[in-house]
Amino acid sequence: MNIAAPTPRQHRSGSPKAGRSVPRGRQASDADHAALRTLLRPDGLQTDFGRRDLLIEYLHAINDARGGLPTGLLAALAETMRLPLAEVFETATFYAHFRVVEGDEPVLTTLRVCDSLSCCMAGADALAAQLETLDGLRVERAPCMGQCDRAPCAVLGKNVIAPASLETVQAAHAAGAVAPVLPQYKGLAAYRAQGGYSVLAKLRSGALTRESLLAEIEAANLRGMGGAGFPTARKWRALLAQPGPRLLAVNGDEGEPGTLKDRWLLETDPHGFLEGLLIAAHVIEAAAAYIYLRDEYPALHVVIARELAALKDAGLLGDLTVELRRGAGAYICGEESAMLESIEGKRGLPRQKPPFPFQIGLFGRPTLINNIETLYWVPQVADKGASWWNSHGRNGSTGLRSYSVSGRVRNPGVKLAPAGVTITELIEEFCGGMLPGHHFMAYLPGGASGGILPASLDNIPLDFGQLEKYGCFIGSAAVIVLSGQDDVKAAALNLMRFFRHESCGQCTPCRVGTEKAVALMAQPDWNEPLLRDLAQVMRDASICGLGQAAPNPLLSVLERFT
Repeated sequence: MNIAAPTPRQHRSGSPKAGRSVPRGRQASDADHAALRTLLRPDGLQTDFGRRDLLIEYLHAINDARGGLPTGLLAALAETMRLPLAEVFETATFYAHFRVVEGDEPVLTTLRVCDSLSCCMAGADALAAQLETLDGLRVERAPCMGQCDRAPCAVLGKNVIAPASLETVQAAHAAGAVAPVLPQYKGLAAYRAQGGYSVLAKLRSGALTRESLLAEIEAANLRGMGGAGFPTARKWRALLAQPGPRLLAVNGDEGEPGTLKDRWLLETDPHGFLEGLLIAAHVIEAAAAYIYLRDEYPALHVVIARELAALKDAGLLGDLTVELRRGAGAYICGEESAMLESIEGKRGLPRQKPPFPFQIGLFGRPTLINNIETLYWVPQVADKGASWWNSHGRNGSTGLRSYSVSGRVRNPGVKLAPAGVTITELIEEFCGGMLPGHHFMAYLPGGASGGILPASLDNIPLDFGQLEKYGCFIGSAAVIVLSGQDDVKAAALNLMRFFRHESCGQCTPCRVGTEKAVALMAQPDWNEPLLRDLAQVMRDASICGLGQAAPNPLLSVLERFT
């Protein structure tokens, strides 16, 4: 396909509009089209500009090469893809990692400094103020980057610096270190040497039947680890009841402040997840699979692309098409229907339900949506059995959980622990206790939206269904520990600012509610009746879980800390 400026729009009669030689709006020049052709087809290969769903991937390619999105190139892209320029602009301006620039605007390397709760507790505010004095950088304060165990975090280009300091960032900037640093992980050969892909092989050969696998997952009561906790086997069976072709979409957009488990799993054992993906695709007879991975993990995009190529070379992908899609800095795309919109190349606006994604999902087809950790556990449950899974657990719970722990503990990080541990057990047995000079005061059991509990409630099992009566939930098991040196009201305000920043703006209760809540919570004295009324409206009327759960930290403070 040649990339060339389209001819002027025609009347229905076929003749150009009288008195107008070009269409209305911004026009791309021949130079813009030539630049676009060079950017998107440097090797001369054909690019499928007829695919609307690849718009965000093309925007990434331009943004990476130019340090922004020049308006001329956006116009050229719109004309080439035969999309209204408004659609291209609304998509480009929706995502935080895209920046629309005029052609003569100087290009600076972007330095993002995390300002979410764990990083702010580790001094991110002071660090950002120092870094803003550096020359040659465009410094942005950005929401959680999934490095909460190594706070504070800064990202220079695509180079994640964690923990970050003025000195480490200066050194990286001076060295031009803007590329991602790849982790040391278990590759395909090492994974297969330990028996990896044996479950997939048995499933494909018929030695393990689909029903036997589903029964094992059902007996283990494996649930979705992305936050909702929906039974995995039930979700897969629901897909099988729908007509084909079916699709699989993997949610790797863990943007909840405090959450880093998927990052850790992919940094250490990516094929554990990839085998789970191929098993799920086989079971539901998926025509294609899409991995949606957040843009804050640039090194992992390289890792997954590399390992998918290795799987293809080894013949393990079979006939399945697997596409890796890149998020662009939007927490809302962790909501499953918003993720589907983003994969389709659109703004990440949540859809109204019903219909549900298992009925009408990606590209209008029945779609299975699982997150990375859920799929990671599938081959292990299938191989070792439900009895192995159920042999783990505490306080009445069964199974294992990957708890993301950050804050005032001695050893933060992802802790593989029995489901149902209490916060005291988690801190003392798995995190080495509290930091010296800090005493345990409060904790977030489920990230920014999971509420806040005081230290006096330290005996609640951290598992599904255990925290709801306290106004909280476990979600993705992102645990943030606060000490007596922290201000819980300031922590709640930090979380509400996050929700204000990440609201997609589609519905008024969330868009305006988070903004008003921040204004009220920033006051020295909180107007409790007004805040409670506002929280109720947000819970009752918001379209998706972001607006519905955003008041949880606020209400926790009102209930238990005032």
